[in-house]
Parts: sequence; C-alpha cells; structure tokens
Amino acid sequence: MLRNRVKELRARYGYTQSDLGKQVNVTRQTIAFIEKGEFSPSITLSLKLAKVLQVEVGELFWLEEE
Repeated sequence: MLRNRVKELRARYGYTQSDLGKQVNVTRQTIAFIEKGEFSPSITLSLKLAKVLQVEVGELFWLEEE
C-alpha cells in the first residue's frame, strides 16, 4: 500500500488542499484523495508535490508492506 506525508507537510507550510492543488495544477479533491490514500499520483504529480513541499519523493511517498 502506498503511504504518504502530504497532509502533514501541507499543514507545516500552512497550505489548504486548494492552495496545494493550485500549485501543482490539480483539484482540491485530488489532494484529498491522495492524502487519504485513495489515489496514487503519477510520477509527474509526485515530483511536483515533492518540490512544493520541499522534500524528496521518497520522503513524501513510500510503500508499506502488507
């Protein structure tokens, strides 16, 4: 299962889901689905999110063994 720290890091920078979505050109709903683990972003979107949130992709997303 793909896990992430998007919500944690978004809050650290004071971004709303809408703010973050605008910065990476997706909807607020997409950010919400990513945060809940209901949507796995593309590599391109993952890289954009990592850049905005100032972390490496591997610090933002990781696979958790089931």
